[in-house]
Amino acid sequence: MVESWATFGVDLHLDRSGPGLRRGLTEALREAVRGGRLAPGTRLPSTRSLAADLGVARNTVAEVYADLIAEGWLAARQGSGTRVADRTPATPERRRAPHPRERTRPAYDLVPGTPELASFPRTHWLRAARRALAAAPDQALGYGDLRGRVELRTALAGYLSRARGVHADPDRIVVCAGFLGGLGVLAELLRRRGGDTVAVESYGLPHHRRLLENAGCATPPLPFDDRGTLPPDGSPEGRAAADAVLLTPSHQFPLGLPLLPERRTALIEWARRTGGLVLEDDYDGEFRYDRQPVGALQGLDPDRVVYLGTASKSLAPALRLGWMVLPPALVEEAMDAMAGRAPGVLDQLTLAAFLSSGDYDRHVRSARLRYRRRRDALVAALAERAPGVRVSGIAAGLHAVLELPPGTERQTVRAAAWHGLAVHGLSMFRHPEAALPPRDALVVGYGTPPDHAWAGALDALCRALP
Repeated sequence: MVESWATFGVDLHLDRSGPGLRRGLTEALREAVRGGRLAPGTRLPSTRSLAADLGVARNTVAEVYADLIAEGWLAARQGSGTRVADRTPATPERRRAPHPRERTRPAYDLVPGTPELASFPRTHWLRAARRALAAAPDQALGYGDLRGRVELRTALAGYLSRARGVHADPDRIVVCAGFLGGLGVLAELLRRRGGDTVAVESYGLPHHRRLLENAGCATPPLPFDDRGTLPPDGSPEGRAAADAVLLTPSHQFPLGLPLLPERRTALIEWARRTGGLVLEDDYDGEFRYDRQPVGALQGLDPDRVVYLGTASKSLAPALRLGWMVLPPALVEEAMDAMAGRAPGVLDQLTLAAFLSSGDYDRHVRSARLRYRRRRDALVAALAERAPGVRVSGIAAGLHAVLELPPGTERQTVRAAAWHGLAVHGLSMFRHPEAALPPRDALVVGYGTPPDHAWAGALDALCRALP
């Protein structure tokens, strides 16, 4: 006989004690509610289900429920089953004191690094999820290949080759839990190879640096001048040797400069000469506006460059979906470091279907137009209301750099907070060991606010500027 789905109820663990079956069960349920293990509103198993689980008569469970309902511990309502009653004493309604984080929550968020979450393509993603789950073979739900599902690796290989100029083969792609997940794998891989130094950009994301340092790697800053980042040994005074370099060549974060062609060549020559690795963070690679797309650095030497990309900016950070395109010699070693770090298979299959259907391309093109309109509105508002503020780094990406008068960055960030605006100063992204001249600026992310809040965010920003 095949049981119906409705036959099975929720699981409930009870420690029965005391004399008598009915009394012991009553005490156990009462104590579970009194002690908070069963919270108000928790739905209890049906009398039939609990009786079967406990091996007692259904009438016994029904009588216990009736007793506890009469005492006020449980509540029963037609159509919603038996639940734990809310026994909170009735008191006059009082205004809830805000949590400290709520008190400081800004009205507008211009912190860089997040797309507009309201524009996530829910309908198309759900359609892709249904299609992927229906087509998935049973073995897809097992442990599987440590590199990730072949459907996603195949779809990524085609997309990255077409859209970013990456030399990608499905066998060389490893799917990881976002950029940080991939960077953690690479840090472990380097340490296993005896490497302990990853040079990073003079301006960059502090949490990338912290992850590497926590993994036991030194993170000296790469040399930097007014034209951008130089290779590790590109400065006249020389630099300490590095086992790898981490940088954002397509759209340097946060300054927004693409890595110059001659410096790309010099970086590849450094990697070939020293045996070092280049870790390419393709930050904002899909969002370009006023120039031809800058292809991935990996295309210059797939054997010396590890390409890292994610869906965090193009779709949403919560997906925790990223990928590495590795030199062939590193694939097996990366798989050894991947155990327990892969994202969920169903999300991988969904992204594969989303890419293969063309929905991903359509979503990126739509987002590109929307972000360009926001960027243009930002530039126009500053030209009208803060003409002394120079804007840079806007040819691509989801953020802009606003140059400020010397010595005004800190007070401008405070003024922005007073106007209900979350924004970061450039100094937050400066490497503590970088030998750089003082520079005051704001790094303004224009991707996060929903469309209806963008005008208000711009107004608050202009009022906060010196």
